[in-house]
Amino acid sequence: MDTYCVGLDVHKSRTTFVIEGGSGVVVRRGEFATTREGIAAWVRQNALPSGTPVARETGTLAFFVSDELTGAGLAPQVIDAHEVRIKATRPRQKSDRRDAFELCEGVRREAYRTRVYVPPPALRSSRELLSRRRHFVRLQTAQCNAVKHALRARGQAALARSLRTAAGWQRLVRAVAADSLVGSIVHAHQRVWTAAHAERLALEAMLARHAEAFAGPLARLQTVPGVGPIVALTVIATFADVTRFPGAKQAASYAGLVPSTHQSGMCDRHGPITKRGAAELRAMLVEAAHHAARREHPLHAAFTKLCVRRGYKPAVVAIAHRLCRILFAMLRDDSDFRTPHAQRPRPAPSLAFPAE
Repeated sequence: MDTYCVGLDVHKSRTTFVIEGGSGVVVRRGEFATTREGIAAWVRQNALPSGTPVARETGTLAFFVSDELTGAGLAPQVIDAHEVRIKATRPRQKSDRRDAFELCEGVRREAYRTRVYVPPPALRSSRELLSRRRHFVRLQTAQCNAVKHALRARGQAALARSLRTAAGWQRLVRAVAADSLVGSIVHAHQRVWTAAHAERLALEAMLARHAEAFAGPLARLQTVPGVGPIVALTVIATFADVTRFPGAKQAASYAGLVPSTHQSGMCDRHGPITKRGAAELRAMLVEAAHHAARREHPLHAAFTKLCVRRGYKPAVVAIAHRLCRILFAMLRDDSDFRTPHAQRPRPAPSLAFPAE
């Protein structure tokens, strides 16, 4: 049976393809519509053998196209777009046809090192819901900051001490009722905050239903002090298949929590964290790391030492790095969080998301 390799350059409306034989000869090239019907028609027309590797770059439609090709019996591979551009034989000659050819050639010669992991649909749904939730959290935070800035400019910063709840906004509205200009500003931001808050609660209800499929790992991760259902679900959805990481160090690097390194000859410098990788996971771990400032936290002693030496913020990042490695090891080993430094047993974790 003849072997083939396929390269796809996917765009929202049309996809360019190149098909090569095992010897590297281009046997067919062309375009098809980037839709379910278009992909199915293309698969039927070319009658590719089952398991044929099909390469495409990372992008918005990467997972959609991968799902459709997998359902057709092919073997899709998502390649990091940056690596494709670096290893292109003609990097200054960019076109859709050329990109598809470069992908096809790279897969045939096994030139690519970075293949993007395609998580199962359930985890992808959780990732998308978590991303949407964080969007509305940022939107709420923006409204709070905007109101605080407006009040600070008028010497009334003390009025906006707590805007994290609807009751806090109502108190502020009553406090500025006498000033029509400030009142209209506060009302405008309150409406946006309230709408974002309602959407966030709806997303959290959907996340709670999705979390039922991961009840065991979710409850296990919540045995770590400071790790709630949102942080735990973010860890599960981001790491997905933990066996794809050789160890905890690689998992922390995936979260962008390892220090950057510049080593050459006698020079060996370490800088701030790389911030390359899963930004959502990194943000959640940093939030959880703030709990180490409490005396009863098992990592409080390490946090205190780091805080004295480096300051509060670097200490929080260092604890987030340690939490990342701990949570990865717990998922890998199916174990609970155990430490001889725990001051008191924690109550059984709940799968319910906190209500406000």
